[in-house]
Amino acid sequence: MLKQQIQDDMKAAMRAGEKDKLGVIRLIMAAIKQREVDERIELDDAQVLAVLDKMVKQRRDSIAQYDSAGRNDLAEVERFEVGVIQAYLPEALSESELSALVEAAVVEAGASEMRDMGKVMGVLRPKVQGRADMGAVSALVRRRLGG
Repeated sequence: MLKQQIQDDMKAAMRAGEKDKLGVIRLIMAAIKQREVDERIELDDAQVLAVLDKMVKQRRDSIAQYDSAGRNDLAEVERFEVGVIQAYLPEALSESELSALVEAAVVEAGASEMRDMGKVMGVLRPKVQGRADMGAVSALVRRRLGG
C-alpha cells in the first residue's frame, strides 16, 4: 500500500537524518491524515494518489507565483517538495499514451459533442489520476470534442 510505503520512507528519512525530505514526507502524511479525519475513512491507494496529485498542483502554482515575484529561494523549496512528492506518483503518461486514452474514453462514453465532456472526464479520471495534469487532459478532451 502506498500509504505504508510513505510511512516507511518517513522512518528511513528520520534514521538517515534527512531533515528536508522528512519535512516533506510529514506534510504528505498530514494531508493524508487530514482527509481521513475529515471524511472518516481509511484512504486507499487511488485516494492517496489524488491527495498527492493535489499537493503537486498546489506547489506548481506556488512555483509560478514565486518565480514571477522573483523569489527564487522559495521557488527552489517548492521544487524540492514537488520532487519528493512525485517520487510516490506513478510514471507520467506520454503525449501519445494520453491521446490514446482520451480517444478510448470518448468512444467508451459515446461522446460526440462538448456537452458530453463530463462523461469522458469521468471515464478518464481514474485512468490518469496522478499520471497527468488534469488541466492538460481537460484541454485534450475539449479539443477532441470540438470545443
